Amino acid sequence: MSTLESKDRVYRSPAGIAGGTLLLAIAAWLGLDAIFSGHGRAPWLALATLILVVPLIVAFTIRPAVYADQERLRIRNPFRVIVVPWGEAVSLRSGYSNELVVKSGAKYQLWALPVSLRGRKRAARREARAAADRAAEASGRPRRGGGLGGFGMGGGFGGGLSRGAVEQDGPVRPESDRAMDELRELLEARGGAESGAESGAESVRGEVTVRWAYEVAGPALAGAVLLAVLLATG
Repeated sequence: MSTLESKDRVYRSPAGIAGGTLLLAIAAWLGLDAIFSGHGRAPWLALATLILVVPLIVAFTIRPAVYADQERLRIRNPFRVIVVPWGEAVSLRSGYSNELVVKSGAKYQLWALPVSLRGRKRAARREARAAADRAAEASGRPRRGGGLGGFGMGGGFGGGLSRGAVEQDGPVRPESDRAMDELRELLEARGGAESGAESGAESVRGEVTVRWAYEVAGPALAGAVLLAVLLATG
């Protein structure tokens, strides 16, 4: 994911892209094998299934992305592209999903930034361990696992690099949470321009636009119709 210093930022899910690529490879392997080696109606059924499945895999895994610049936020979800000028954005919320709330009250989910509940729990456990180690150190008690040297017996080898010392800088947050923090900073900076200089206000104003991704829905619908016809006439 991109850094806050760059002007234009792009946020995507590496896990989603990797999973989508794997699914596409499996679908291509099975589908092409059925097309070239199948008999009777099998090749046509395989072709229709590929036409249906491939766009859906791309839509939900590889396609999602969030583009942020100094003027607007562009959200590319599986079947829609939402463009929101910063002046129309109200807040970025994180719960069971990450979403953008605009002035009209509409909410748009950020598919490219999935929430990792497992990652949050792992970060919370690490933070709790680090806090316990800091409290023990402040009270003069030995840290957990510390005592005598690198073997848990105080002083000596590795004593200065205990788990508590390493984690005092804080837990490693999930990537999507860090990306949301960056977007909130940008929203605070650019959204505030609406009440600032006039030139800045003009750059963040505008209307929220929503465009349906017909390039994804069209092929998937065609594949579904073809598959339904083949199954109905079989």
